[in-house]
Amino acid sequence: MEDWALIRRLAAEGESKARIAARLGVSRTTVIKAVSSESPPRYERKAGPTSFTPFEARVRELLTETPSMPATVLAERVGWEGSIRWFRDNVKRLRPEQQRIDPADRLVWAAGDAAQCDLWFPPKKIPLEDGTAKLLPVLVITPAHSRFALGRMIPTRKTEDLVLGSWELIKQLGRVPRRLLWDNEPGIGRGKRHADGVDSFIGTLATKLVLLPPRDPESKGIVERRNGWFETSFMPGRSFASPADFNGQFTDWLKLANRRVVRTLGAAPADLIDADLAGMLPLPPIPLHLGWQGRIRLGRDYYVRLDTNDYSVDPSAIGRLVDVTADLDRVRVRASGRLVAEHDRVWARGMTITDPAHVETAVRLRSQFQHRSAVQPADDLARDLADYDRAFGLTGEAI
Repeated sequence: MEDWALIRRLAAEGESKARIAARLGVSRTTVIKAVSSESPPRYERKAGPTSFTPFEARVRELLTETPSMPATVLAERVGWEGSIRWFRDNVKRLRPEQQRIDPADRLVWAAGDAAQCDLWFPPKKIPLEDGTAKLLPVLVITPAHSRFALGRMIPTRKTEDLVLGSWELIKQLGRVPRRLLWDNEPGIGRGKRHADGVDSFIGTLATKLVLLPPRDPESKGIVERRNGWFETSFMPGRSFASPADFNGQFTDWLKLANRRVVRTLGAAPADLIDADLAGMLPLPPIPLHLGWQGRIRLGRDYYVRLDTNDYSVDPSAIGRLVDVTADLDRVRVRASGRLVAEHDRVWARGMTITDPAHVETAVRLRSQFQHRSAVQPADDLARDLADYDRAFGLTGEAI
């Protein structure tokens, strides 16, 4: 390589080919080739048969049928007895040629057209009411045109909480994207089947739910890259006292994050969100009744169960049908429309939440019941036989 560079430099300075050959001790043919070449000299080994050559056709055939077949299995199938490392190197060379091609188009997201939805699990456990700590999901929605990120930690991945969280974030946005893109999240749906309650939510919003097929990262890559960014930019150095504390810190940070310029857009999401909102649908004009809903007859044990926790109810409603509703923050119980219990929703599991007022009412009602039982005469059922004589008109008559 050094001789080739020196020959070309001397030739450029006007030295004759003969003088260059004599000076460097090489033949004139070498000088002529170096001067006339268009690229540096490169050693190329002539291709020839190797120990792998007799097996190559069969390996190609197997890879065509099963592109992901491991090299060790291929070696066993074709009867290879040589070095497995050499065999792996050759399989690695052939495998890309036999893999099925799946081109990825560059997607263009029109303003207001779609929002990508996903669950992000922050890599830090959040303290709960019972003293334990747990990894909790954060629902993230990102309109694809502007990349404007919204997120909120929710108690569970169940449909009720996913729908409630989605509605809270859409209300923050102020408009409804024309499409909501989801992976196959069980609480939303899988394949062509939607979870119970999702269709009514989507229909009320007048939007469209799109469940993406497996192995389609391009269609939801924006929100997934956002999740990775949250872990590297939001999480480091932070601590959280509760889910509410996490949501407060995350909301404040997103206000700053959405003002940062996105390199691929050349603008900040906060600068593009207005154009995105202009292409979206308005919020529904009717109130949405979302979340946990159920109806039970309240038993003597004056508690109702929501998810895995038990909440006390005013004992005066015992024996009556009560409606249990809950959102992400509050649990409410009503009897004939009258509020008979209201509690903060607990995110821990397996807890019993008791209102002291309900206990006092239970003590009073129990005392009244026991008092009435004690004062009732024991011989109330005894009756004078003369009453029967009078009833049948036998009084004073001879028998």
